[in-house]
Amino acid sequence: MPDWLTILNREVVSCTLCLRLDRDCEYWGNPVPGFGDPNARVLILGLAPGAHGSNRTGRPFTGDASGKFMYPVLHETGFANQPNATDRDDGLKLKDLYITAAVRCAPPDNKPLPQELANCAAYLDREVAGLKNVSVIVALGRIGFDAYLNYLKRLGKLTSRKPYAFQHGAHYKMPDGKILLASYHPSNQNTQTGKLTRAMFVRIFKDAARLARDE
Repeated sequence: MPDWLTILNREVVSCTLCLRLDRDCEYWGNPVPGFGDPNARVLILGLAPGAHGSNRTGRPFTGDASGKFMYPVLHETGFANQPNATDRDDGLKLKDLYITAAVRCAPPDNKPLPQELANCAAYLDREVAGLKNVSVIVALGRIGFDAYLNYLKRLGKLTSRKPYAFQHGAHYKMPDGKILLASYHPSNQNTQTGKLTRAMFVRIFKDAARLARDE
């Protein structure tokens, strides 16, 4: 792991800016840093750690239903060396993929407050800037999608959000030259109701791989 990312992840883990989230943290008891290949061309931008998954294990999408749905898809599409993610010492490695989130602690009811999103924004800014090879951002859910739009606004590269509507499978060439690809979040609410099927999710990551190759 490059030095800048090691330093950033240490800062994330030690962050106590959001008193509500810091107070309510269980299990791992710290904010959850990003995870994956620092040379990745594809970046997953999710919502936040799962209350009983990442918040327990300290690694994104690890040990919960969302991860059980997602990692087999990442394995099938060549982004992960194995389909299972149970804990930080399970041997999982990502290839050409990095995973992060708009918020680094688990918000009650998966609803972060505006100030909590703002507090985490500085970490996201540094992460995206440091991941030099990223050309495709897969936004899982509207909050992840909006987090990338807000990142571009902070950079002064986005003047209007109107051309960029969140719709599963839609992708946009952004003002920074990267591609933003929208996907429903692999939450229980979406996967158990059929709003997001495995085939739909496989297509997202096949599209992400193709778009990254074409850039």
